[in-house]
Amino acid sequence: MAFPFRGVDYMDIDTLFSEEELMVRQTARQFVEKEVVPIIDEYNREGKFPKQLVPMFGQLGFLGASLHGYGCAGMTSTDYGLIMQELERGDSGLRSFVSVQGALVMYPIHSFGSEEQKQKWLPAMAKGEAIGCFGLTEPDFGSNPGGMRARAVREGDHYVLNGEKTWITSGTIADVAVVWAKSDEHGGKVRGFLVEKGTPGFTSADIKGKFSLRASVTSSLYLSDVKIPSANLLPKSEGLKSALACLNQARFGIGWGALGAAMACYECARQYTIERKQFDGRPIASHQLVQEKLADCITEITKGQLLALHCGRLKDKGKLHHSHISMLKRNNVAIALDIARKCRDLLGANGVADEYPIFRHMCNLESVKTYEGTDHIHTLVIGERVTGIAAYV
Repeated sequence: MAFPFRGVDYMDIDTLFSEEELMVRQTARQFVEKEVVPIIDEYNREGKFPKQLVPMFGQLGFLGASLHGYGCAGMTSTDYGLIMQELERGDSGLRSFVSVQGALVMYPIHSFGSEEQKQKWLPAMAKGEAIGCFGLTEPDFGSNPGGMRARAVREGDHYVLNGEKTWITSGTIADVAVVWAKSDEHGGKVRGFLVEKGTPGFTSADIKGKFSLRASVTSSLYLSDVKIPSANLLPKSEGLKSALACLNQARFGIGWGALGAAMACYECARQYTIERKQFDGRPIASHQLVQEKLADCITEITKGQLLALHCGRLKDKGKLHHSHISMLKRNNVAIALDIARKCRDLLGANGVADEYPIFRHMCNLESVKTYEGTDHIHTLVIGERVTGIAAYV
C-alpha cells in the first residue's frame, strides 16, 4: 500500500533552499512518484534493474548533474544532493546507479581524463546513451584499496591489465569501466584506466543471491591479459588519492540519498499509525510508545537535513573536507537504518511485506552502510580529524 508522499520538513528547512533548488527537487520528486514508485516493488521482487529509466535520467540532467560542460547540467552541489535524496526515496539501487555513473565514472573522466576521452564518453554518458562502472574494490581488498592486486604492465603503445574487481555496480551493463590498477611503469602507483566492453580478456558476471539492492546490477569484473591502448590511461590520475577523490563525490551523494530512504520510511509509518486502529478503536498513533518512535525519527531526519545542507554549501565554496563527508555519510546512513528499523516495528507484521516500502529500504540501507567506506572506516577518519592521530592499523 503506497501512501502519498507529502514531503518531510519539520523545521521549515525549505526556507533555506533557493527557488532553483526547490524546483530541482520537485522535478526529481515528481519523476520518482510517476516512474519509480509504481514499478519498484516488482523490480525488487524479481531482482532486476529498470534499465528503461536510464534515458529518462539523462533527459532530466541527473547524470553527472554537478559537472560542467560536455552536455552535463552544471548544477550546484545542493541541487545534486536533492536529486540523490529523491532517487533514494524511490530506491537505493536507482540512486546507486546515478551516483556511480556521475560521481565514479563521469567525474574521473572529467577530472583526470584527456580531452579526447572527455569528448568520447561524457556527452553520451550524460544522455544515458553510454553506461559506466567503477572498478576499485577487489575480493580481498575493500577497506584497504591500497593492497589491490590488479596490475597494469606497459608493452609498447599498450597496457596489459590483470586482476579481479567485485561488488561493482552496473558491471555487466557498462559500456566502459574505470579500472584502478597498480602500474609497473609508474613505480607501482595506482592509476586509472578505461576498459571498454568487448575488449578481449575482459569479462563480467552478476552477483546473485542478494537480499539487498535487488533492483541494482552488482557484478564482478575479470581482467585476464586485457590489452588496451596507452591512450586509455587517465593521464591526470595520480595514485590512490585520485580514486579516493571519486569516492568523496559519491559519498557526498550518499549522505543526501540516505535521507530520502529515511523520509520514505518515516512518512509511511506516520500515515500508517494514524490510520491503523486497535483495542478501543483509537489509532495506534495515539499511544505514547508510538509517538516516541516517530519523534525520534523526525528529530534525526531534521538533524540529517541540516548536516547535508551545510555540507552542500561548503562544497560549493570549495571548503568541504573529506572528513566532513565522512561525518555526513556515517551519520545519515546510520540514522536512516535506525529509522527504517523503528518504522518496520511500527507496522508490525505488515512491515515485512513489500506492500509497504520499509523493509526494502531497510535491506538496501544495510548495503549503503557498508559500501563507499564502512561505518568503521568513516569513524576512524573522523577520529583522525579530531585527534591528529591515524588509527587505521
